[in-house]
Amino acid sequence: MNALAQVPADFLHALGTLRKAKCRSELRLAEIPAPSRLAPYAVALGAEVFSRSTRPGRTPVHGPAAMAFSSENNPGSPADDEDDELATGRFILLHDPDGSAVWDGEFRIVTYIRAQLEADMGNDAMLGSVAWTWLVDALENHSAQYRAAGGTATRILSESFGTLAERPETIDIELRASWTPASSDVQAHLEAWCDMVCTFAGLPPLPPGVTPLPHRRLT
Repeated sequence: MNALAQVPADFLHALGTLRKAKCRSELRLAEIPAPSRLAPYAVALGAEVFSRSTRPGRTPVHGPAAMAFSSENNPGSPADDEDDELATGRFILLHDPDGSAVWDGEFRIVTYIRAQLEADMGNDAMLGSVAWTWLVDALENHSAQYRAAGGTATRILSESFGTLAERPETIDIELRASWTPASSDVQAHLEAWCDMVCTFAGLPPLPPGVTPLPHRRLT
């Protein structure tokens, strides 16, 4: 029997809606290995935003999307030292045909975003609340209907010592969140999440009337 024939129709429909998602060109999005223990069916995407990621032939060298690219599938010169990673993240869509009382549904979206911040913003006591607001606003701006949302925002201070003592302190923000989409149409959810990653990267919002371009590799 064809393996695809054993995949639930709702999950196949969800995959089809993900392929329709339109994301900003600054964001590199690619399919990565999905976790196998969280649900019977899952798909995962990795995203990275680089300071000059719009340059043709750009190949990620670290972060979750890097494993989805190779010189064969994405020919071009490797990234140079001038390309700074502004933000990175993962988007995972889970599906259990039997449903889950914890999810309050048959689908669950699990996400992770990490970005390095300017020192003044990283020390803001309201940073966690701001990060959560970015998530809620992005979902609302894309009319992505959801329920049972939850998440954790974490600030990470990195200090260097010894031979690395000259390195400046850095502050990262991590947001881990999950929510249940109202239906198997999750296009708006992925588009909202992509905007979220770009917001974490410090990119300004797109001007009104400007359509984001798809920049992804999803099989």
